[in-house]
Amino acid sequence: MTTTYFPTKRRGLVRPSEGRILAGVCAGLARRFGTTPTRVRIIALISCLLPGPQFVIYLALWLIMPNED
Repeated sequence: MTTTYFPTKRRGLVRPSEGRILAGVCAGLARRFGTTPTRVRIIALISCLLPGPQFVIYLALWLIMPNED
């Protein structure tokens, strides 16, 4: 299995233009914390099964995080 890490053009938390599935939030978080987007997506999916505002936080990050472009 090949792991692809995206090189960063800007430092900080941004939504990359490559590697997105929905909005790029998980890919941006993975890039920022040095892990794979798949791992972050699995963690996000599992966390949505727990009570709490995870979906609202995802939507807020979608609105707050700038695009990489």
